[in-house]
Amino acid sequence: MATHENTAAPSEPGGARTVGSDDYALSRVPRDKRLGFWTMLLQWLAQSGSISQFTLGATIGVGMSFAGAFWAFTLGAVILEVVIFAIGLAGMREGLATPLLTRWAGFGRNGSALVSLVISISLVGWFGVQNTIFGDSVASLVGGPSWLWCVVAGAAITVLVIFGFRYMAVFAKIVTPLFFAMVAWSVTDALSEHSLSELIHSPAPGQAIPLSVAATAIAGGYMTGAIVSPEMTRYNRKGSHVFLQSASSMILSEYIVGLTGVLLGHMVGNGQVSQIVLSTSGVFGVLVVLMSTAKINDWNLYGSSLGVVNFFQVVFAKRLHRGAVTIVLGIAGTVLSAVGIMTHFTDFLSVLGVAIPPVGGIIVAEYWVVRRMRAPLDATRDAGTLPATSPTWVPMSLVIWAAAFCVGKFYDGGIPALNSLLTAFVLYAVLGLAGWIRPYGTTTVEDHPGIAGTTTPAASGTAPVGAP
Repeated sequence: MATHENTAAPSEPGGARTVGSDDYALSRVPRDKRLGFWTMLLQWLAQSGSISQFTLGATIGVGMSFAGAFWAFTLGAVILEVVIFAIGLAGMREGLATPLLTRWAGFGRNGSALVSLVISISLVGWFGVQNTIFGDSVASLVGGPSWLWCVVAGAAITVLVIFGFRYMAVFAKIVTPLFFAMVAWSVTDALSEHSLSELIHSPAPGQAIPLSVAATAIAGGYMTGAIVSPEMTRYNRKGSHVFLQSASSMILSEYIVGLTGVLLGHMVGNGQVSQIVLSTSGVFGVLVVLMSTAKINDWNLYGSSLGVVNFFQVVFAKRLHRGAVTIVLGIAGTVLSAVGIMTHFTDFLSVLGVAIPPVGGIIVAEYWVVRRMRAPLDATRDAGTLPATSPTWVPMSLVIWAAAFCVGKFYDGGIPALNSLLTAFVLYAVLGLAGWIRPYGTTTVEDHPGIAGTTTPAASGTAPVGAP
């Protein structure tokens, strides 16, 4: 059943409709608006189509044998898949993105605002950083100032994300086959003059990289994406689809793209292999890489917009339209990347990268193990509405979050992102089952306007926001 929030797009003063799609930013995605298996599969596979993944593979290949790199990618893929499936399945069941899900999965209403702020800053930051990297790369290949390419890429991504998930899905259908066809041709051409067997069995050409370090780079680099996977899986129809699609993406990203990068690293002796892919593809290749960059980086901007909407609704009782938020975030990230500021914030963003995984650990522990706060979600799931109330504070969750962050940041062993996630999961599960984690206060629907918690039917003849 549709909620009031999605009966029509919010209007600006004067009655003008807000541009773009709100994409159920503060409600469940209705069951009849979920997307089919193949459409969602291409969305997942599009996340594997990245020049940076080839570069990561090559960098690991410089310091590891092919067999060692295989086990590093296997370890990284297994870790990521477990996290993605555990969190993504919760998002699929509830039809909720991560910021809104956390209200009933460990953090409460006010805690979800803090989660939203951290996620939003991190994602829009990486949007700007990746936009800068793309601008510099294209400028070195085809000429022109890098700031101009930053503006082109940033504007293209922003326009795409304004119109929401369904348009992003259509774009994935176009870009994903083109990207992998272009890359397959370029890589095959580059490897054709070398013995594949010799490259596989050749020793690492550079300084040795330990397995733990390689696995850290593989799993840690995408851990934030795994935590916000509900942004995508809330559009899935079945739990089996979540597993099959995310697993397919892992196989393509780690075993095919990543290990191909390892072979290229063995071939050239360093991690600078992006030129191989781009230089043999001409103008068409540059265009495809531009589109594939947009297809990956759009999720940074999309996830950030959802977090900002939730943050403003909680903190300022202000219901912002996701499309309008996207415009502001896209312009800010694009301008900062064009003037070269974003690259100075990578250390700060890396710190946030350790702060976000504990959120996933708490979500998984609460939703699947403790289940102290999810009863309202269970009661309203079939109706397609949000619960009438949510917990206001869950103080112990914030304590666990801080403790897990410290473990990930200051403990030198293992994988930092995984260390912080597992610490949060174990602490929350143990303390929650022992009855030490309790919500304080209750917020009703009337206390946070803009969220429909009752079953208000859709107005006759109006299309829900997010519809194609």
